Amino acid sequence: MTIKAFVTGHPIAHSRSPLIHGTWLAEHGIDGSYEAIDVAPADLPAFFDRLRAGEFAGGNVTIPHKEAVFALCDSVDDLAKTIGAVNTLVVRGGKVHGYNTDYLGFLGNLDATAPGWSDGPRDALVIGAGGAARAILVALRERNGGKVHVLNRTLANAEALVEEIEGPFEAHGFEAFAELAPKIGIVVNTSSIGMHGSRFDWLDMSLLPKTSLVTDIVYTPLVTPLLADAQAHGLEIVDGLGMLLHQAVPGFADWFGVRPEVTPALRARIEATLGH
Repeated sequence: MTIKAFVTGHPIAHSRSPLIHGTWLAEHGIDGSYEAIDVAPADLPAFFDRLRAGEFAGGNVTIPHKEAVFALCDSVDDLAKTIGAVNTLVVRGGKVHGYNTDYLGFLGNLDATAPGWSDGPRDALVIGAGGAARAILVALRERNGGKVHVLNRTLANAEALVEEIEGPFEAHGFEAFAELAPKIGIVVNTSSIGMHGSRFDWLDMSLLPKTSLVTDIVYTPLVTPLLADAQAHGLEIVDGLGMLLHQAVPGFADWFGVRPEVTPALRARIEATLGH
């Protein structure tokens, strides 16, 4: 019997997930399928009825459904509760269980691309205070050991976020960057700035220590203006594509019973589709 999985969002046609999972299915010779399904927000409850009826083994959830799906799950793991969003669903015995693999994707990407990045405490700077920032804060709390400064255009949003998630977090407006920069070991952009060539006008890379690591969770374009700027200043950079690849691993293992690997060949295959 074919095991079926999916990714859902609205819109969803742009998703690279079917190509990632399709590559792994072929690699492991599994009788399975993974399709992109566009579900409008109003149709999510009906889609969950299909899940409980056993049509799928599970699937991934992307924008704008990560928070809405949280409320529809029969159970949600503790980490996803802290993050407040679900991106992976597993169906067992007519019940839908939700969890979040974004933080694992973030850590897996850094571990693979910048080994040793979390050796010794380093202060981190996270740009943005939206849904994506939450998973990154949980990941940094887990592994980084230093203080995490959350910078956001609207200070109140950054303050609300750090109040909600316990940890060594501090909230600031963008204007705090110049003062904080000399102490920062890792910079993470979780905002949508960087897509379509938009850039930060307040971020002076020359103020960061030469040992700083700069990473962006945006992966279209692969080298965002932020990363290009960091590279020009001789800083180590990690692009966001690896996070997409690594966050896909746990779900595939749950649905299809095999733990796949993120290989250079898979990365090259996905990279070839970017900008198309």
